[in-house]
Amino acid sequence: MIDSMTTEYKYLQGYPADLLAKVEPLIQANQLGDWLLQKYPAAHQVRSDAALYEYATDIKKDNLGKGLILSKVQYDNKIQVIKHALGQHHFISRAHGGKLKSVNEIRIASVFKVVPEAFLKMIVAHELAHFREKEHNKAFYKLCCHIEPNYHQYEFDLRLYLTHLDDHGAVW
Repeated sequence: MIDSMTTEYKYLQGYPADLLAKVEPLIQANQLGDWLLQKYPAAHQVRSDAALYEYATDIKKDNLGKGLILSKVQYDNKIQVIKHALGQHHFISRAHGGKLKSVNEIRIASVFKVVPEAFLKMIVAHELAHFREKEHNKAFYKLCCHIEPNYHQYEFDLRLYLTHLDDHGAVW
C-alpha cells in the first residue's frame, strides 16, 4: 500500500516509506484533520498583506539582519500550490541611472491565510532563505532551520495538511 500511497499523495512524495507508514493509517481512517487540529489547535491571525509584510519583516530582522530589504510581501490567490510550491520569491536587480536597484518580493499562496502560525513561519523562513541561498542545498536548509528550528517537522505537517485539504477541505 505504501507504493501506491507515494504516487497517490502528491505532497508526500520523496519522504521515506517508514515515515509514510506511520501516517497512512490516519489518512486511510480519515483522522488526519482531527490529528492536525489536536497538534495545531488554532490558525494564525496574519490575514492581510500589510500584516504579512510586518510578520515577514520581523522574522527577517531577527534572523537575517538589516541588509535585505523586502519590497513586498503578500498573499497571492494565483499561486497554485502543487505547481509553484508554497510561495514564491522574486529578486530583481535593475540598473537605474547610475544606481543598482533591487526588488525583493515574497508571495505566499492565499490558501495559507488560514493555517497555524507554525506553517506560515515555515513558509516565510523558506522564502527568506532563498534570498541568501538560491538552490535547495545543504546551506539552504541549514538557514531554514536557523530561522525556524522545527522547519522540517512543520514542512512535513503542512504537507499532511495539504493532503487532507485535497481530499476533505480546510481544517481551520
